[in-house]
Amino acid sequence: MKTEPNILRQKLTKKEGWISILFNTFLFAIKYFAGVSSGSLALIADAWHTLSDSLSSVFVLISARYSFKKPDKEHPFGHGRFELITSIFIGILLILIAFNFIKEGIVKFYNHEEAQFGWLAITATVLSIVMKEGLAQYAFWAYRKTKSETLKADGWHHRSDAISSVVILVGILVGSYLWWIDAALSIVVAFFLLYAAYEIIRNSISGILGEEASSETILQIKTLANQVAGIEVHAHHVHLHNYVTHQEVTFHIRLNNHLNIYEAHEITSSIEKAIREQLNIEATIHIDPLIK
Repeated sequence: MKTEPNILRQKLTKKEGWISILFNTFLFAIKYFAGVSSGSLALIADAWHTLSDSLSSVFVLISARYSFKKPDKEHPFGHGRFELITSIFIGILLILIAFNFIKEGIVKFYNHEEAQFGWLAITATVLSIVMKEGLAQYAFWAYRKTKSETLKADGWHHRSDAISSVVILVGILVGSYLWWIDAALSIVVAFFLLYAAYEIIRNSISGILGEEASSETILQIKTLANQVAGIEVHAHHVHLHNYVTHQEVTFHIRLNNHLNIYEAHEITSSIEKAIREQLNIEATIHIDPLIK
C-alpha cells in the first residue's frame, strides 16, 4: 500500500519529467538553429546538452513508472532502487555526450575554425540561461519535497546546462577578439557535463551499496525507543536500509531478563509502531538480555 509521501513523490516526478521534456525540446530547436546559423560548435554542443536533458527526463518518467511498483515475489522490498539505477543511466549519457564535444572541440581548434555569432545566438543563449535555471530550481524544489535522487540528478543536469550557457554567452561577447574561443568553450562545456555525471553516478552508486544511517536518525530511534518503553533499552547495532520509496531499520535492544515473551513482544511491537508512525520507517528489533 502506497504511503502519502510516495504518492507525492510519484506525482512530482512525473510532472517534472514532462515539463522538462517540453521546455528542453523547445530550447534545443532554438539553440541548434542558432548554432548552425553562426557555425558555433559550442552552441551546437550546448543544444545537444539541452536535448540530453530531454532524454534524461524520459528516464525520470520511466523511474516514476517502475520505482513505485508494489513489492512482488522477486522483489519483496519493492522497486524503489530502480530510481538510483535510472540516475546512473543519466550520468552515463552525460559522459558520452561530453567526450564527443571534447573530440569535436579539439578538431575545430586544429582546423583553425571560428564562429560568427549574431543576435540570434545571443537571444537563444540568454533564453536558455533563464529557462534552464528555472527548470533546475523546480527540480531541486521537487527533490526537497520528495528526496528523490532522480529529481536531484535531473536538477543538476538542468543547472549544468544553465552554467554552460553562461560560459557560451561570455564567449559570444568576446568571440570577435579570440578566434579559438568557440572550440575552447565546447571543451569547457564538456567538463561541466563530466562533473555533473560524476556527482550523479557517485551518489547513486553510494545509495545502491548502502549508507550508514545519519547520527540524527540514530538519535531519533534511540530516543523514541526509550520513550515508548518507559525505560532505557540501550538501542544498538542500528542499520538503516534505504529502498528509496521506503526505509527499513534493524537494531537491537536490551530488556530485563525476567520479562516473559509476551511482555517483551509488547514492548518491541510498541516501539516498531512508534517508529513507523513518527519516522515513517519500518523497524525490525532483536532482543538481547539485560545482563547486570
